[in-house]
Amino acid sequence: MINLFIKRMVVAVVCPAILFCAASIARAADKPVEIVVSTPGPRNLTYLPVDLISKIGADRAEGAVVTVRHFGGGGVALQDLMSRNADFAVAGLPAAMSLRAHDSKVVVLAPVSGAPLFVLMVRSGLRRQVRTVADLKGKVIGVNTSSLSSMTTSQQLAMLVLKKHGITAGMVHMVPAGQSWDSQSSVLASGVADAVMGDEPFASRLKAGNKVFFLVNLADRNDARSIPGGGFLHAALETREGLLKQDPLKAEIMVKILKRTLAWMAKATPEEIADKLAMTDPVEKHWIIHTLKQYPNIYSSDGRFSRSQLAETERFFRETSIETVPPAFLESMIRDQWSGRKD
Repeated sequence: MINLFIKRMVVAVVCPAILFCAASIARAADKPVEIVVSTPGPRNLTYLPVDLISKIGADRAEGAVVTVRHFGGGGVALQDLMSRNADFAVAGLPAAMSLRAHDSKVVVLAPVSGAPLFVLMVRSGLRRQVRTVADLKGKVIGVNTSSLSSMTTSQQLAMLVLKKHGITAGMVHMVPAGQSWDSQSSVLASGVADAVMGDEPFASRLKAGNKVFFLVNLADRNDARSIPGGGFLHAALETREGLLKQDPLKAEIMVKILKRTLAWMAKATPEEIADKLAMTDPVEKHWIIHTLKQYPNIYSSDGRFSRSQLAETERFFRETSIETVPPAFLESMIRDQWSGRKD
């Protein structure tokens, strides 16, 4: 009798608890996962997949809602991530490596970029004065906005290119040029910067308007080959080690959202991509379409890490970094359980 009584009591207590938990899980399943992503932009070509996530419903398809926070550089976007204002960042991988070298626990989940599209462009008014990179000695160079703890990929690349031509950091003055059309075009038009290590499609748009000329273009194979690690992985999806431990499901969902977006872009035409962005400026729309047609391999098509690209990135970082890092430094940052690898 006593055993029967105890069994009935257990059933009376446990069953409602199970039903309550099941109901809670069901309610949680109905509520979208809220995700915040920090990235340079807006409508910076390298980071365009982030702007497209909500436009094509890639987040809703995975039961989530993604909110994007835009910044003037990858270093600032990464700092926003590490300050816990965002769950993830899509920023330059070399910039994330710079942050990691300063003891920040940033990890990398998936690639975004295919080929890097940086351009070192110079104001057209300086055409007679500046014929080679060496002629930039004493000039003002604009780079993507950095943070105190992380140097942007733009700044790392600018310093490497200058160094190859005998110019050290103290021989030029570097200023923040942002990572949008308004910021990069204004620092050049106003004369605040003599040259900018900038982005597409802004660079080609400025060149077509005879506002700048190119000294180095990473989209040019010869220019890329002349730079150690010139085929590096630029944009990647990053997060904090803490978030990965506390909420691995959120990280898995974000990787799925990114891969879904990249797969959609790989099949879409440049016109379809531009239409989804719903741009009101016809000139801006024209240049997005033009540049997407010109550089069809700008994005990863499947969200998987390329071993050769990672090797190039490790080489690039070691050429540009002033910090001493251990062997296989980049490998220690990679968390590819949801993205995978190839070649």
